Amino acid sequence: MLEIEMKFPVADFASIHARLKQLHAKGGEPVEEADHYFNAPDRDFARTDEALRLRRVGSRSLVTYKGPKEPGPTKTRTELELPLTPGAESAERFCRFLSHLGYRATAVVKKIRRSFHFRGDGFSLKVCLDEVETLGNFVEVEIVATESDKEKAQRVILKLAEEMGLDNAERLSYLEMVLEKMKRG
Repeated sequence: MLEIEMKFPVADFASIHARLKQLHAKGGEPVEEADHYFNAPDRDFARTDEALRLRRVGSRSLVTYKGPKEPGPTKTRTELELPLTPGAESAERFCRFLSHLGYRATAVVKKIRRSFHFRGDGFSLKVCLDEVETLGNFVEVEIVATESDKEKAQRVILKLAEEMGLDNAERLSYLEMVLEKMKRG
């Protein structure tokens, strides 16, 4: 499957909340997420534009591989995700597993995320309001789609972003922004 998304920096979430209410989006409670990123021993994911992440959300942990970004108006890439057994021990064992294979911890991106879900134009849409530690507030608009639906999904995201008054899309991932900030000191 393809993850098709756009991310926008925002000062606050008030106007986005209002629009999500109009769309009858179902929202959950804010959750703390910690995304632990790793680099491979045989290639540099920063150069190949890939990512390997362990996401911790409470007792849940998900391992995610993200392929290189495809060209186009949205950030589109292959995404494969696998859940681990719940609990801190499972996540810690997975990190040790990667370490034994030569993978190196790169950075941790921490955020408070509130996700909203709704249907529109034949797709399940997800809008995330993210408060990212050291980076600020962002709105992500996302659709998971097949290759055959890629262009339609991109149009839907672009239309929704315009309707929500979102502009200045950010193509860098949170990891890339955090690493850039770390370089600058």
